[in-house]
Amino acid sequence: MVIERILQKEVEEYFYDIPVTAIIGARQVGKTTLAKSILSKLGENKTLKIIRLDLEKKSDRKLISNTEDFLNYNKEALIMIDEIQLMPEVFSEIRSFVDENPRSKFLILGSSSPEISQKESESLAGRIFYFELSPFLWCEIKELKTIEKYRLIGGMPGSFLAKNTSTSFIWLKNYIRTFLERDIRNFGFNVSPAILRRLWVMLAHINGQVLNYSQLANSMGVSHTSIKNYIDILENTYMLRIIQPYHFNIKKRLIKSPKIYFRDTGVLHALLNIETFNELYAHPIYGSSWEVTVIENIIAKYKGWDYFFYRTAKGIEIDLVLTKNNKRIAIEIKTSSTPKLTKGFWQAIEDLKPTETYVIANVKMSYPLEKGVLVFSLEAFLEKEI
Repeated sequence: MVIERILQKEVEEYFYDIPVTAIIGARQVGKTTLAKSILSKLGENKTLKIIRLDLEKKSDRKLISNTEDFLNYNKEALIMIDEIQLMPEVFSEIRSFVDENPRSKFLILGSSSPEISQKESESLAGRIFYFELSPFLWCEIKELKTIEKYRLIGGMPGSFLAKNTSTSFIWLKNYIRTFLERDIRNFGFNVSPAILRRLWVMLAHINGQVLNYSQLANSMGVSHTSIKNYIDILENTYMLRIIQPYHFNIKKRLIKSPKIYFRDTGVLHALLNIETFNELYAHPIYGSSWEVTVIENIIAKYKGWDYFFYRTAKGIEIDLVLTKNNKRIAIEIKTSSTPKLTKGFWQAIEDLKPTETYVIANVKMSYPLEKGVLVFSLEAFLEKEI
């Protein structure tokens, strides 16, 4: 089954505005399938020559090993390069080539952001547009599964499209193992799979909480710096999202450490051996797992907005704060179908003075609360223009 990705229209809209288009995201998130769909449309123009390279293939790496000659020989073609981070030296060659051939066109795919961003800053600045592909979003698959099933197995295509939940979790377990034992090494990171797995499981237990690097370092028996490096690896390979605290000019003692979230609930649950919704419902991460679903979908939908969380040293907090220009939107996330708001929530609203305030909860119908606060389902909120 091929599921239409929301990102495709955005990529196609800007495809010819700049020489290099990059689609980035986690391994197995669907980048290659999306790229082939885009190229299939472009290929309807019979005069356009399209070359596809997959740098996981030894034969394709050999084919492009003499990059300058290869590009010059195929200067009239649209060239797609998959898993480009495996040959980072190609970036500088592409830069030279597009400078000499401004009408050339590349579509590159990558699964590890350090190589992409570092090489771009060195060589492709002003010549590349980035588009980040998330796991399946709720608006892409809401006709196929219930929100509970989507929450449980996540949005990674291999998990989501499996024939049943048991097969989903077999796929997720193997995905985690392959990521740790092969992908991390291929990305150029030198870290023990066993150590990274242990930390990853620890992070699963504190999903949605404020990061305490020193506490994690003590638990792992490694240095604070090592923990920071390991978390950076997981963030830069799209496994984790780090959300920074929101600071503005008020006389409050605010939390300065970031919060940590997983990017996909299926991976989160597989690391914790949660295979049924009943097991999830009884687990301490039930609430923070729902936060992952809500936060990832909102960030993917409202790309032009900066995102933060708000929390004071006294524990007064708001789960998500979106900011853009002079607009500030506060979002509280609740798992209940009858959400109850604490004094801390109302104090946070008094502190922030947002232009709009929402509670995202498992409700069937949107409705207003007091003081302008609106309760929405995730689906209803994602249909809004904010």
